[in-house]
Amino acid sequence: MREASGEWAVLVERCFHALDLGRIRFRDVSGKCHVAQAGEATMVLEMGLCILAGPEIAGAVIIIGSALVVAYAIHEALEAYERSSAPERVKPGVRAPPVGGNQPSANRKPVPELEGGGDVFPPRPPDVSDPPDRDACIPRPALSHLGGDPLHNFCADNLPGNAFPKVDVLVNGKAFDALQPLTRTLWEVKTDDFDNYSPALKGFAIKKEVAELKRELGLAQACGFAFRIGVRSAAHKEALARAARELEPFIVIMDWC
Repeated sequence: MREASGEWAVLVERCFHALDLGRIRFRDVSGKCHVAQAGEATMVLEMGLCILAGPEIAGAVIIIGSALVVAYAIHEALEAYERSSAPERVKPGVRAPPVGGNQPSANRKPVPELEGGGDVFPPRPPDVSDPPDRDACIPRPALSHLGGDPLHNFCADNLPGNAFPKVDVLVNGKAFDALQPLTRTLWEVKTDDFDNYSPALKGFAIKKEVAELKRELGLAQACGFAFRIGVRSAAHKEALARAARELEPFIVIMDWC
């Protein structure tokens, strides 16, 4: 907190040693951080300092395990710092500007505070069209998968690149089944035994799923995430696409479960 009152680059240099480097991977997404050949520890230090001190931090810091949310928090902190540095720097003891993306200040919603600290889980928004708070768009692991269906959980957990196996991920008030952080893609997995449903049951299931998926697509896109729908059969994919053509580009047949 003391170092945060100065320049961002100074903060990075002075606090870099406090990071758990065993759980962090750095990616030079900007191509600007070439370092001289040296010992591995020195190269990690030089590369990490260069990447963290630059403005292109999104996607450059990967946290291994459930602490992945920290990478997003770093990105949001950097953006907040950039906003607060013009026209003048935030001084110690002054509350940082409220989060809220690009909304006009009159429309920004207050960030709730919890006594004694702890994560704030975003409330379910009343309407997809409402611009979400920035805090609500930070992915957070839930306590478990909702529903408890073993096949559904298996398909979600084994999604390639899933950041939060064994649990759902909370974004914009919705518990999504999985998150691929490198492509910023949220997933909903459908494991219905659709091909063996009666015609009447197929119609009922599709109508229900389409309404849910349209809402989930809007929630994901409002926070800047891509969205994918995983199904287990071509017939299920075709039925969803026929009922809602706008969903067709997002439907994928899962070949891993």
